[in-house]
Amino acid sequence: MAAGVKPAQPPDQYGVAGHPVAHSWSPFIHGMFAKECGQNLVYRLYDIEPDDFRGEALRLLTSGVKGMNVTLPHKQAAAELVNTLTPRAARAQAVNTIALQPDNSLLGDNTDGVGLMRDLTGNLGLNIAGSRILILGAGGATRGILEPLIEAGPAAVVIANRTLSRAQTLAAAFADIYAIDACEFKAVAGPPYDLILNATSASLQGHMPELPPGLVSEESVCYDLAYSKGHTPFTLWAKSLYAARVCKGWGMLVEQAAESFFIWRGVRPHTHSVLEALTRKT
Repeated sequence: MAAGVKPAQPPDQYGVAGHPVAHSWSPFIHGMFAKECGQNLVYRLYDIEPDDFRGEALRLLTSGVKGMNVTLPHKQAAAELVNTLTPRAARAQAVNTIALQPDNSLLGDNTDGVGLMRDLTGNLGLNIAGSRILILGAGGATRGILEPLIEAGPAAVVIANRTLSRAQTLAAAFADIYAIDACEFKAVAGPPYDLILNATSASLQGHMPELPPGLVSEESVCYDLAYSKGHTPFTLWAKSLYAARVCKGWGMLVEQAAESFFIWRGVRPHTHSVLEALTRKT
């Protein structure tokens, strides 16, 4: 090596932990962000069984990984793992972004809600104020999106879940800021909703919860937080009922990733080119 020439620095390491995780487009997204922003990093997939999450995540984060995204089914376990929660992660009690701090402590954040809202209001041009919203599922995904949805001023929010007690527990956790109705899937009542969000893992498993008729009109927007090539059971259901707009969670995926990237690197990437690239690929 020539005198005075510094050796190239190895790239910083990041990744996403989930189970399963092979379907994730996060490495592609963060790779495009890194190229755009001139950041030297690599981003990998970490498929971790639920029982192994705590030990394996700590091993990764103490052996060179500077930050992690967290997806199903680990978001609530990640909230218990970190040393400090941001206010929005503390409210959700679910973490999708872990950042290693200069003192080697772990900060847990949740970018799902801001990612969803940027897609709904920015990319799709929806106005949440005064709308009636139905959310399917009461897991970590719903926990992450509730607060920003509530802050947008909807007229009503209903959480429907297979297990009533879980929906009730989640509604109670937000009772100090909003009166959320909770019910089982089979007990959801009309009239049709302005926005229906599928936050269950059913789409990834090829299933659709059984719901009563009368929930969707030709003015309803149906949005599946899951993303995949082609239709999901939820989007097929929504199309069969002639919903005004049927969307999958590609925009949310990209927008929440941009927020994670900003937390880790201190620079906010643009998202439109990534969304266009994903549209061409999917």
